[in-house]
Amino acid sequence: MATEITGNGGVRIEWHGDEVGDNARRGAARGLGLGAEHVRGVSVDRAPLDTAALRDSATASHDPDALTAAVSYDTPYAARQHEELDYHHRTGGPKYLESALASERETVARLIQAQIRKALGT
Repeated sequence: MATEITGNGGVRIEWHGDEVGDNARRGAARGLGLGAEHVRGVSVDRAPLDTAALRDSATASHDPDALTAAVSYDTPYAARQHEELDYHHRTGGPKYLESALASERETVARLIQAQIRKALGT
């Protein structure tokens, strides 16, 4: 919003709320995408490593219109490897995705905030 006092004592107001809202939403969508990629990377480093197929199957995606993001693993055994606490691996272990999301929550929030600020020019 811009306010201007004119020379004749009048006030002129320009409202840019819709534009600001659209810019903030685009920034949030970009931040969500970056956040999902960040969580994907951290979770890959925590995932069990045998043949690398599990780690290679990790994907980050986001829907800018719905402002949602997801990280997924696409192997037949991904869920079992994630949930089975009794499996032992030389590298990586269970709850690799869940623990990455929990530990990186603040980083993801900062990524989203930074992209909103950037979109708003602040």
